[in-house]
Amino acid sequence: MKLAYLESFRILERVHRQFLEVIKTELDRLNVQDINNVQSLILFNISEDELTVGELTNRGYYLGSNVSYNVRKMVENDYLTQHRSTHDRRSIRVKLSPKGLKLCTDMSEFFERHAAALEDSPIKEAELRTTSEAMKKLERFWGNIITYSDFGE
Repeated sequence: MKLAYLESFRILERVHRQFLEVIKTELDRLNVQDINNVQSLILFNISEDELTVGELTNRGYYLGSNVSYNVRKMVENDYLTQHRSTHDRRSIRVKLSPKGLKLCTDMSEFFERHAAALEDSPIKEAELRTTSEAMKKLERFWGNIITYSDFGE
C-alpha cells in the first residue's frame, strides 16, 4: 500500500504540472501574454460567479500560488472587476470583466477540443470517472488527516 500511495501523489503532482503546461501552450497559441496559466485557471473557475478572494482561496485549487496577488494582477490586466461587498465593506468581490469572459470562453473551447481528442485516445470515459472517484477519496482521506491530527496514532 505504501508504494501505491507514494506513487499516487507523485503522479498527481506531475499531472497537475503537465496540465498547467497545456494551459500555457493554449494561451501562447491564442497569443495571450498578460495572464499566466494559474491566473487563467482561477479565471476559468470563477466563470459566471461573483466571489470574494476568501472564497477563491477556500476552493484551494491553486497550488503554490498567492490568490490575492493573482487577483490583483488580473484586475490590473482587466480580466476581473472588483467592488466592495454591500453586506461587509471589508470584503472585496470579484467577477469576470468582458475581457475575462472572452478568455473563459476561449478556454472552454480548448477544453472542448481536448475532450473531443480524448474520444480518439486509448483513455475511456469510465477510466476518467474511476480516476476522479479515487482522487476524491484521497482528497477526503487527506482532509481527515488534517482535521484529526492524531489520525493513525
